[in-house]
Amino acid sequence: MLQVPDFGPRRVKAIMQATQVKDASEVFNMKLPDLLRVDRFGEHIAKNLVQFDGWKTVDKILENTEKTGAKLLAYDDENYPGMLRHIYDPPPVLWLKGDEQVLNNPGIAVIGTRQPGKYGLDQTAYWTKLLVQKNICINSGLAYGVDAKAHQTAVDSNGKTIAVMGSGIDNIYPAKNRKLAERIIDKGGAVLSEFPPGTAPDAINFPARNRIVSGMSHGVLVVESGIKGGSMITARSALDQNREVFVIPHPLGYGKGEGCNYLIRSGQGKLVQSLSDILDEISIQTEPVSGKPDIRPDWKNMDLSEEGIEICTLLEEKELHIDQLSELAGKPVFKLLPVLLELEMNDIVKQKAGKYFELC
Repeated sequence: MLQVPDFGPRRVKAIMQATQVKDASEVFNMKLPDLLRVDRFGEHIAKNLVQFDGWKTVDKILENTEKTGAKLLAYDDENYPGMLRHIYDPPPVLWLKGDEQVLNNPGIAVIGTRQPGKYGLDQTAYWTKLLVQKNICINSGLAYGVDAKAHQTAVDSNGKTIAVMGSGIDNIYPAKNRKLAERIIDKGGAVLSEFPPGTAPDAINFPARNRIVSGMSHGVLVVESGIKGGSMITARSALDQNREVFVIPHPLGYGKGEGCNYLIRSGQGKLVQSLSDILDEISIQTEPVSGKPDIRPDWKNMDLSEEGIEICTLLEEKELHIDQLSELAGKPVFKLLPVLLELEMNDIVKQKAGKYFELC
């Protein structure tokens, strides 16, 4: 559907959710009146879909994909990154080289400037090693500097790492990192992109790439950044996606670290001084402590609102991230928060680190 004029990830997600089709190809069989019923689909957009005839281009993309040896993962594929699926504008398809199983490993994005100083490089290696020791996957953008150092340290430490590119899967950028990309794959990690094979590393692609880096992660660690740049864009994406932002502090007057200090000062990021500062804020499934009974209030016998009942029903089997609750309930986050607060005050629901919720 991305080949349809004026279609992007948001519209693809909207139509897939609205029509509830099992296969995206079914959308192309829909009639114009049915498409016009989809929220935010005007006549222009609907006609673009109905009149689409660019199948030769689609066939060429599939042919090129096969030549590269990459896999294609669709939005509804079981191995598609679960956390990424719940952001506002998830990529409908991903091109992948490597182990697709790693895409759903608990992950932290480690990001920073392309031209870090010694302090930034040392901090990148230090925190990456600590995270890898906890079996946390390192996600980053394969760029020069902090990104490359994070990926390199992860593979050197026998950890898993995922590189997200702003170019086609066959166009490693920067070219100097081609061998690093090969090592990532060889060590059981993955290299992925939302752009078709042959796509050049144009500047417009990198903000889109950054939202994937943050969207598939439990949190983002900003190691070294100025006030402007890709790292600050990724941090803002993380906040928009309800992800945690962690920040390494820098000496006053150090230009390459001004962005980090700004995030801390403005309350947009959490100061990191120990690994527990990160682990205490992210929710990673662990085995329950044995010997403790599972005691829950009988919410079914309580006088709850319709929205409260729906939330409790969704939380019956497992904890859910606020984005997952929003997706399953079909309601925006801002409408769920007051209901969740009331449930918390009545000791029915508990909020965990990382904006996860569970029944008490």
